[in-house]
Amino acid sequence: MALRVVAVLNQKGGVGKTTTSANLAYALADMGFKVTVIDLDPQGHLGVSLGIPAVKQLKGIDAVMLGEESVENCLLSIKDNLQLVVSGRRLQEIEQLSDGGAKRGDLLRQAFDGQFDDQDFVFIDCPPSSGVLVANALFATDEILIPMTGDYLSLQGLSHMMATIKKFEIALQKQYQKLLVLSRFNTTRRISKEVLAILMKHFPNQILPTVIREAALLAECPGIGKSVLEYKPGSRSARDFRQLARDFIEGKVM
Repeated sequence: MALRVVAVLNQKGGVGKTTTSANLAYALADMGFKVTVIDLDPQGHLGVSLGIPAVKQLKGIDAVMLGEESVENCLLSIKDNLQLVVSGRRLQEIEQLSDGGAKRGDLLRQAFDGQFDDQDFVFIDCPPSSGVLVANALFATDEILIPMTGDYLSLQGLSHMMATIKKFEIALQKQYQKLLVLSRFNTTRRISKEVLAILMKHFPNQILPTVIREAALLAECPGIGKSVLEYKPGSRSARDFRQLARDFIEGKVM
C-alpha cells in the first residue's frame, strides 16, 4: 500500500488527539502495518504516552525541522512496526519563527521527503493551535483525522477549524480527506447523542462508526507510559481502538 500521512488535528484542547494518535497507531502496528508517529506538540505528551518520559532531552522533530538532524537519526523504536519521533525541547521556537515567509510552513514536508517510503502510515499529533506547526502538518499531508468530543463547545471548535482547513485547501489547491472520530464519548448523555446527530447531518460519510467511549482507564495510561492495548488488552477501551483501526483501514464511515 502507498504511504498515508495523517494529521491528527483539532484546534481545541482536551478532545483526545494524543490518546487517539497513540492508541490508533499501536492498534495498526499490532495488525502488522508499519507505523511512525510524530509528536508535533511542544508539550511532548505523545512521547510520554508511549513510554519515553525524557522527551525534552532527546533529538526530536524540532531538530529535523530546524535542519540540524535527519529523521532517521531521531527515530525511536516503540515496538515491532511502531516508531516515534518525539517533539524535542525546541519545537516552540518553530511556532515563533518570523523569518522565511511561506517557507516556514513547509519545513515538515521537506523533512519527510523520501524518509518514510518503507512505512504504511505516518501520524502527526498536532498541537491545539492554528499557528506555524499546524500549517506545517497541513502542508505535509492530504489526510486529516479529527477527534471530537460529544459537547457543543467541541462543535463550535470544529466549525472554526473547518474554516481554517478550507483556507489551506484554497491556498494549496488541494482537497483534504477528512475523517471525524468521536473520542471521550459518553453514550449515556443526551448531549452526546445530539452532537452525534448534528455531525451526521453536516458531515455525512466522514465519521468513523466506532466511538471511543469515555473511560478512566484512558486517563491512567499516559502515567505509566503504555497504550491501553498494552496496559489492559482485554478492556473495553482496547476493543474500541482495535475496532476503530479496522474501520480506518477498511474506510468504514457513517
